[in-house]
Parts: sequence; C-alpha cells; structure tokens
Amino acid sequence: MQEAPFTDLSATGSGRGPGAAPGGPGADAVPPPAPGADAYPSLDLVNSTLSLPGGRHLDLLATPGAANRWLTAHGLAPVDAGVQETCAAMLRDLREQVRMLFAARASGQPAPRPALAAVNGALARRPAAAQLRWDRERGPHREVPHPVTGVLEHALATLADDAADLLTGPDAERLTACGSAPCTRFLLRHGRRHWCSTRCGDRARAARAYARRTRGQEAPTAD
Repeated sequence: MQEAPFTDLSATGSGRGPGAAPGGPGADAVPPPAPGADAYPSLDLVNSTLSLPGGRHLDLLATPGAANRWLTAHGLAPVDAGVQETCAAMLRDLREQVRMLFAARASGQPAPRPALAAVNGALARRPAAAQLRWDRERGPHREVPHPVTGVLEHALATLADDAADLLTGPDAERLTACGSAPCTRFLLRHGRRHWCSTRCGDRARAARAYARRTRGQEAPTAD
C-alpha cells in the first residue's frame, strides 16, 4: 500500500506553527512542542514530521516556504532568506539523519555510520572561529561570519551541534520515543512519562482500557 503523502499545513495557516491561523481548518493537527524541544531545536527538527491518527501525515518542512518559516521561528534564518527547494531538501535530509541517531540512542542500538557522517559533515560547515569585528555602534566585538549565502550552512551546523550536545550530554538518558502509536515524535522523558503530549497520553490510556475490556469479553466462561 502506498503511504499517504505528507502535507504542509503551515503554508496555509492550518497548523499551530509559524504562520498558523487559529481556528483554521485542521488547526489542532499540530500538537504542542514535545517536552525538551524548547531547549533542543534539533529535537524540534526531528519532530517536524508527524504521523497522525487516520493514516494522515504532516511535514512542517514540506516546501521551501515552510522550511523558511521553521528556520525563522527558531532564529536560524531571516524572514526573507528565500529558502529554495535544494536548501529545504538538505534540511529534511539532516532531519532524517538526526532522527536515526536519536532512535539508535533511545533504543540502545549502535548509531548508523551514514547518519554520523552526515551530522559531522553539517558540523564542518560552521566557521571554526569567531572573527574580530569593529563598528561605531558596537565597537570591538567577536562575530561568527555567516553571510546571507551561507544562512543554510550556518543553520545546519547549529542544528547538528545541538543534536551532538543532546546525544553526548546528561539529557541523553531521558531521550525516548513517544509511546503512543501512531505518533513518531521524540521527547525528553520526565519521570515515567513516555508521551509527547496530553493528546498522545489520552490516546494511549484509551487504547489500554479498550484492550482490557476486549480481554475481559474474550475470557472463557465456566461450563
């Protein structure tokens, strides 16, 4: 069976993301950021593709415009960056590589070498040193150069660096996949919570209750 196509709701104001219109069609399609996504933009990057109930899929980076809005919302690109499809595809590719690393870490499996190479390649895009600048308003200051032509390179390096920090830092032990199918998002676990949102938690509890009722109805009766 062919998988349902991803939909870019952020471009039409129908998701609760950059450019979303409250109350528009499908306004509740995008859940709130998963726990930890506010501290780690790489976690929010991985979660920018969603599997929704009913076989629906949503991709917040599906188009160049949507990718530009996502980068702008995370302070990684100006509104008028003019992201093209080639750049959006590079961002989506990094998302999939980071997702594989997160999945490997959460499941205790070895990291795929191509994913490691992709993230290290993105890290290499960042300039090694902040250069000395001097202007009338700010005086002498240090600044990492990333001209308009290198906005995407800077964004990819920043996201890769963030992912590396998460995977090697103390929060790595809390990284887990949402435990409510069909959700495919990741989160930083708090206590025993394995759900990325209240909606997923409610769905998981409802599924468990249904399973208990079904088992009760199928229990054999005494003769």
